[in-house]
Amino acid sequence: MARTMLQTHRALKKCTDPDEAEYLRALLVELCRNTNSRRALDLRKLRPMILNRIEHRARDYPVKPILPVAREVLRARTALYSGVSTLIRHIPVWACKYCPEVYIGEGGHLIQTCHGYRRHGKKKVHEWVNGSVDDVIVPVECFHLQKMFQNIIKHQERFDHQRVPAVVELCLQAGVDSNDPSVVITAFDNADDHRSLSEDDLRLIGRQTLDAWEKLRSGVHKLLFVYPARVCKHCCEVHVGPSGHKARTCGVFKYESWHGTHFWKKAGVDDMVPPKRVWHRRRQDPPILVDKGRNYYGHAPAVVDLCSKAGALVPSTYFTMMKIDGLTAPV
Repeated sequence: MARTMLQTHRALKKCTDPDEAEYLRALLVELCRNTNSRRALDLRKLRPMILNRIEHRARDYPVKPILPVAREVLRARTALYSGVSTLIRHIPVWACKYCPEVYIGEGGHLIQTCHGYRRHGKKKVHEWVNGSVDDVIVPVECFHLQKMFQNIIKHQERFDHQRVPAVVELCLQAGVDSNDPSVVITAFDNADDHRSLSEDDLRLIGRQTLDAWEKLRSGVHKLLFVYPARVCKHCCEVHVGPSGHKARTCGVFKYESWHGTHFWKKAGVDDMVPPKRVWHRRRQDPPILVDKGRNYYGHAPAVVDLCSKAGALVPSTYFTMMKIDGLTAPV
């Protein structure tokens, strides 16, 4: 029995086919259950039962009790984008022209962390341009699946499937209809609104946006307990589904360490909703952050930093990252 368990475990590590991997997992579970049993385990009788379970696994999805969570995630996502698009019209957001660095505040900072467009440079001063919503909320896209348990997307089929936001795909697989009226909320009408807002209005929008950020990440965390998602170990590619795709798009940039097929692992909340970290200027810091004080300054997710500058109270979970009560750089 122990030898069979060891061989099954080794085969599971090397397995790449999702159906075969599901079969090996179920077999390993049954072997563990019968380890202390006196009766012998007949693998010939067990195999048809496991294959039948794999064939009908789609009946268990979507999980109805988790459907309200998925709807709440979509509502929070809509409120988040609406709030950020309003706040960046009144609070300056800067993005580096040659790297992904973002800064929220007046005039940018002078910390020399720019590595250039192709990562050839080191320790250079950033060249700032006006930022956008995508600089604050990092867009993460994945392939859209018509059904959760469909055939694996092959490399030559990568252009036959639509790319959608990963959070939206996660909610769609959870059973939410994209046209469901429950996901429609009253959003900020800011497409052509350039009116100046008072401090109280900005504080209210900042508080609502920060609440939407927390609800979004909390809801995605709950959904990932039920619905599988994968992220590449060597790049930022995300796939929502029981197994990853086979599109050989890993390593399209020279600085990436792997080239070819993605190496999948379990995805987390930070992979689905990346917390874009930016330098946070505290009250005790100078008006413009300089390179000499980089060891003293704190960080914060871009959304949290944007809402705090609008007047919203930041949750205590971010105080350590932001170094709220830390020392300032010596002059």
